[in-house]
Amino acid sequence: MCGIAGILLNKPNSEAPVFLKKMTDALAHRGPDAEGSWSNEKNTVHLGHRRLSIIDLSNNAAQPMPYAAGRYHIVHNGEIYNYAGIKKFLQNKGYNFSSRTDSEVIVAAYDYWKERCLQQFDGMFSFVIWDEKEEQLFAARDRFGEKPFYYYEDHEHFIFASEMKALWKTGIEKNIDRKMLLNYLTLGHVQNCVDKEQTFFESVYSLPPAHYLKVSPADRQSRIKRYWQLNKETRIEISETDAAEKFTEIFDSSVKKRLRSDVPVGTSLSGGLDSSSVAASINHLNRISPAAEDIAHILGNPSGKLQSFSAVFPGFENDESAYINLLTGNLSIKNHQTQPDAAGLINEFEKLCYHQEEPFQSAGIYTQYKVFELAKQHDVKVLLDGQGADEILAGYPRYIHWYLQEVLSRHKLGASRKERKAFLKNDQHFPWDIKNIFAAFLPSHAAIQLEKKEYLKTIHQPDISTDLIRSLAGREWEGIHKPIVTKLNDILYFNTSEMGLEELLRFADRNSMAHGREVRLPFLSHELVEFVFSLPSQLKMQAGWTKYLLRKAMDKRLPPEITWRKNKVGFEPPQKLWMQNGAVQEYIQESKRKLVKAGILNKKALDKKIEPAAAHAEKNYDWRYLCAAQLL
Repeated sequence: MCGIAGILLNKPNSEAPVFLKKMTDALAHRGPDAEGSWSNEKNTVHLGHRRLSIIDLSNNAAQPMPYAAGRYHIVHNGEIYNYAGIKKFLQNKGYNFSSRTDSEVIVAAYDYWKERCLQQFDGMFSFVIWDEKEEQLFAARDRFGEKPFYYYEDHEHFIFASEMKALWKTGIEKNIDRKMLLNYLTLGHVQNCVDKEQTFFESVYSLPPAHYLKVSPADRQSRIKRYWQLNKETRIEISETDAAEKFTEIFDSSVKKRLRSDVPVGTSLSGGLDSSSVAASINHLNRISPAAEDIAHILGNPSGKLQSFSAVFPGFENDESAYINLLTGNLSIKNHQTQPDAAGLINEFEKLCYHQEEPFQSAGIYTQYKVFELAKQHDVKVLLDGQGADEILAGYPRYIHWYLQEVLSRHKLGASRKERKAFLKNDQHFPWDIKNIFAAFLPSHAAIQLEKKEYLKTIHQPDISTDLIRSLAGREWEGIHKPIVTKLNDILYFNTSEMGLEELLRFADRNSMAHGREVRLPFLSHELVEFVFSLPSQLKMQAGWTKYLLRKAMDKRLPPEITWRKNKVGFEPPQKLWMQNGAVQEYIQESKRKLVKAGILNKKALDKKIEPAAAHAEKNYDWRYLCAAQLL
């Protein structure tokens, strides 16, 4: 895991290396182990790198990395988990390698397959390859957007970096996109699923997941293309037993690949099903491994015990301590715990916002930040995490009514009623009334109505300045879109590929890299995702259970209290309690004053009592004011 940066010019500029150094310095937290830079002879291409050493700790892995007698230079952020197999194939084709890195394999694969090399990679990545012979820059980002890639371009420059703060070091103006700000304050997100290149800041763009771009000094216009598309329509015929076995097989393989490391590996552990499943898979692989000494090395301790890192909140109703202790005791895992609090949130909020760069939804992000800090304190450099499971396996309670609508739309009234009762018996709460019945049979109309509802939220939130609304005339609907949902896969696809997951991945990337840690996500193996999306809805939700397939797969590996627990919490902090803290309330009030002065909130907002809200509350307005003001 690293930080990458670069400047592409249509004519030489002697100041470019100076700016490049400023960019890589701004990314030092992403790569504290080493730094490097390279410029071509024409002084038009400048590549920079900050290294977090994970695989091949020698100087042979230094970047920017030359290849093919200097024809290519690569800067790479991320991991290609299947690089060993690709390397062996390329060696048989006559390619030679001087390091044990996946970065060298990437550039060799590009030489052999060109842009089709992306189809070969199983991993998380953003990388740039400069081809001196063709005078062309090639950049790509992984399928789900685990690793970031931001860029700026005009008639003279193409500038890229892993984080936006590096771009601003070149003199690019830091101006908030006021429509994105409005959507965040009223809707809670900073994504535009219609234009996935758009960010929270004007003139700064994001390369969408599963896309690559090409650009050259001679042709200043970048060309962006998609290289992979998740198919939500594929269906296979398979029994429940076979599906669970196949899922377990692919999942274990994904976990095993993500254990490859030359530095200690651990897990983040919330106490929920997803992170517990990752820990259980590692435990299983440890037991069947013939090379126990290798496992002990990977896990960073002589005992071979997996180290896990958790946030706990004693006395809080959603504290996960009991589940964490149950799992770690059951699987003999060494657990480290941190207890984030309101005082810490205040003291570190500015730093947290600095690393996140764009606003975030709740104090849950701070909880995750402290978990990665804890891993750093114990010198565990790589953590496996359970993110992605909810989106692909239908883990959120909000998916329930979509599933019920699918069952009803197939004219299975009795089955729909039976499933509703089962979910209610499991204490699952979800909307269900006449609107849901209409939505089952009129999905297009339902999508239109949901979009209208979102639009009205943005223009009728009483705290928002009318001047701000007027200034955005013609952009009222920007970033507002709801999919037509005829089956569960439609909404899962939307949240996985268009809006939802990428924002969560941004939180994880910035929080982990703030402490120089690497986070790996086994649920986001594209092979696993493609398999899950090929399965019928009844294997994802059934008999009152969300994530049904995962529960069946883990039934014999995890305690039933975890496998079949009814509630979903995750890294949820006592945000509502924190927001009742006097110092936090003053912080929020000061933030509101700042937003009023900037013409974003009405003055009347200052007279309104602060409304503490839980981390996942829909109307989490005061938290959003706190976060937005910090980023102004």
